[in-house]
Amino acid sequence: MKETQERPASYEEAYAELQQIVTALQQETVRIDDLAAYIERARWLVQVCRERLRQVEERLQESSDKLSP
Repeated sequence: MKETQERPASYEEAYAELQQIVTALQQETVRIDDLAAYIERARWLVQVCRERLRQVEERLQESSDKLSP
């Protein structure tokens, strides 16, 4: 698993890593000693995804505002 501080290069990368974590948790392949780190990384990745989505939403709104007379 990646370090918590390592920021994904894109939304897609963050989302893919989240999917990997969920799959590992569902398949119970995560050692109990690593469980907290996986959960913390997943929580952080969710925040990264939300922030990226918020940024895109703002850019779309700005573009829409510029197009409106």
